[in-house]
Amino acid sequence: MTAVENVRFDENGLVPVVAQDAATGDVLTLAYANREAVEKTLATGEVHFYSRSRQELWRKGETSGNTQKVVEVRLDCDGDALLYKVEPRGPACHTGESTCFFTTLAGEGVGITTESVGEASLGTMVERLAGTIAQRHAEMPQESYTAGLIRRGPERVAQKVGEEAVEVVIAALRDDRLAEETADLVYHLLVLLEERGVGTGKVAGILRDRHG
Repeated sequence: MTAVENVRFDENGLVPVVAQDAATGDVLTLAYANREAVEKTLATGEVHFYSRSRQELWRKGETSGNTQKVVEVRLDCDGDALLYKVEPRGPACHTGESTCFFTTLAGEGVGITTESVGEASLGTMVERLAGTIAQRHAEMPQESYTAGLIRRGPERVAQKVGEEAVEVVIAALRDDRLAEETADLVYHLLVLLEERGVGTGKVAGILRDRHG
């Protein structure tokens, strides 16, 4: 096992850290850590960084509630960069996006992906929606439908999942509005997972183990 002594911190005592979703492989953010931050991350299993602007140690999610549980820490071949494989609870970015890398750049040698022109993948949208739901749960604003649903307890949320599942079956048999009803079901299922404290990363991990 590699010790912290093997990490090559720069002249400012920092090392770049890439946080990656352990279940999906998505790159979530790039930040920096000093020795203390790395040691706290390893000791607690929660991501800690060092803020260069505030010049202080901080735990990811300490104000937003969007914490990241560490699954594995890897050191690169030169010893001067770290990879944290994490289970994110809520969006990684302060903008509310699931990842900080949501802006697509295109040039003559790089094409524009279908997602950048309006067709997002289901997995990406599920992660974004799960992050928004987690934020609503943390803040519980009065005007939020999501927060109101969570306030009514797991029985009501579970009931809504059942109702939406029936709507999907009906839509499938009628060959009408199947995509719309499926979207409603996915949303309410994500609310139920959030209310019960089961992250999408855990579900993704089970699917990965079952289907590779």
